[in-house]
Amino acid sequence: MKQQIEIIVPPEKIHEEGFLRHIASIRLGVRPSDISKIVPIRRSMDARGNPIYRILADVYIGEAPPEDRPAYIYNPVDKKKKVIVVGFGSAGMFAALHLIELGIMPIVLERGKDVQTRRRDLRFLMREQIVNPDSNYCFGEGGAGTYSDGKLYTRAVKRGNVSKILEVFVQHGAHPDIIVDTHPHIGSNKLPKIIAAMRQTVLNAGGEIHYSSRVTDFIINDNKLKGVVVNSKEEYLANAVILAAGHSARDIYYLLQKNKIKIEAKPFAMGVRIEHPQPLINEIQYHMKIKPESIPAATYNLSTNIDGTGVYSFCMCPGGIIVPAMTALDEIVVNGMSMSRRDSPFANSGLVVEVKENDWDKENNDSPFAALELQQKLEQHAFKLAGLSLSAPAQKATDFVEGKFSQSLPKTSYIPGVTSARLDEELPAFIVERLKKALKDFNKRMWGYLSNEAVLVGVESRTSSPIRVPRDRETFMHVEVKGLFPCGEGAGYAGGIVSSAIDGENCADAVSRFLTNSSSKVSLK
Repeated sequence: MKQQIEIIVPPEKIHEEGFLRHIASIRLGVRPSDISKIVPIRRSMDARGNPIYRILADVYIGEAPPEDRPAYIYNPVDKKKKVIVVGFGSAGMFAALHLIELGIMPIVLERGKDVQTRRRDLRFLMREQIVNPDSNYCFGEGGAGTYSDGKLYTRAVKRGNVSKILEVFVQHGAHPDIIVDTHPHIGSNKLPKIIAAMRQTVLNAGGEIHYSSRVTDFIINDNKLKGVVVNSKEEYLANAVILAAGHSARDIYYLLQKNKIKIEAKPFAMGVRIEHPQPLINEIQYHMKIKPESIPAATYNLSTNIDGTGVYSFCMCPGGIIVPAMTALDEIVVNGMSMSRRDSPFANSGLVVEVKENDWDKENNDSPFAALELQQKLEQHAFKLAGLSLSAPAQKATDFVEGKFSQSLPKTSYIPGVTSARLDEELPAFIVERLKKALKDFNKRMWGYLSNEAVLVGVESRTSSPIRVPRDRETFMHVEVKGLFPCGEGAGYAGGIVSSAIDGENCADAVSRFLTNSSSKVSLK
């Protein structure tokens, strides 16, 4: 017999199976020895009073649970059907893996480097403050998610099989806890090995992965995409192309326009990254001065509506650090990350404002690049504010609200350093006024959130793509070019690791249908 119940557990008992069995036996009125197994389905932290864990679990009494779901099989593929996958972030990676499941050979073209080599470039970026335009926190194997925390929470549960995405991560080395945690997290220190294992799965099945391979042109014939040109010299031909280049691949957008492939501006969000001491966030959320080690670093998720526009926290990193996420030499972009232990003394989060069509340059409103140019203008201005270095402009949250220059700044986790600046004057007025109101609102919900210990660091501008590559809702193919499948964050259809992975799988399915329906006509010539 199987019974599903909720078990309430104090944090220090969360890993004690005997305690879970004892509580379950009391709830169900059976002896602990009658319980053959407890299988957690969902686990979440409840910090409304004394922190507790709530576990929804299947309890098996007098019978064994069913066998674990078998691993996903990636059999060797032949070369009868080939699909180019541009980009090896989460969208491209899961597209490639699913293509293999469907018996289709993926040819992955990644502008950046493999995940291990990429790590050295990131250290060089931090130490020497020199940006490699093709190998940074946004570009390279694993995409932007690899070295920006590895959070796997998503609201995109209706778009595809979230459970499968998490199970594939576990199959490649992630801890099984991510399947049951309400807010699963891997950590930037553990993701690289998992991504390397996924790479090996693609290669073992006969797929190809080419690094330092930046797409510089498209090969189009009779309004059909036949292939791509890499590094201005090498041609790759295939039966279809999945374009999963990421939200920072601005050169791809201009390349699409050059080839008269339709793109359009879309709403996005930008603002700043706010950082607090982690103990302050712990105290606010847990209502205790000192957090026991059994309780994880506290998180928060804040949102409000200011004058009809959303303002919200984004990519909150408890026990994390702020990192430089720029992809060019003349811009400042910040993001956040944390390791699996989340043991940094800082907590940071994006604090962003929705940017809508009426916020763009009115004189350039019809251009597909109107939103992108606003984003880029803000990033380049931040670079000038920082004295043409990677030191980021910053201001105390209280000074931002009160309109003051910060004579001193709290210590931050941002390794290149921060420079005091009047963000309240330098950011666009529509962002400033909404951030000010939002900060006051958030402080009412989390007393102490708006304090002298909180610092705003600019700019947080890569929350999503400011451009959409339009595709048909049913076929997932570009609305005008056959064989082109826009995919993931860079195409404007996802936001985060899991939703991008789901979109990658959906695009692989769409490609398979396309190749099946046109199998008699498919040619690489």
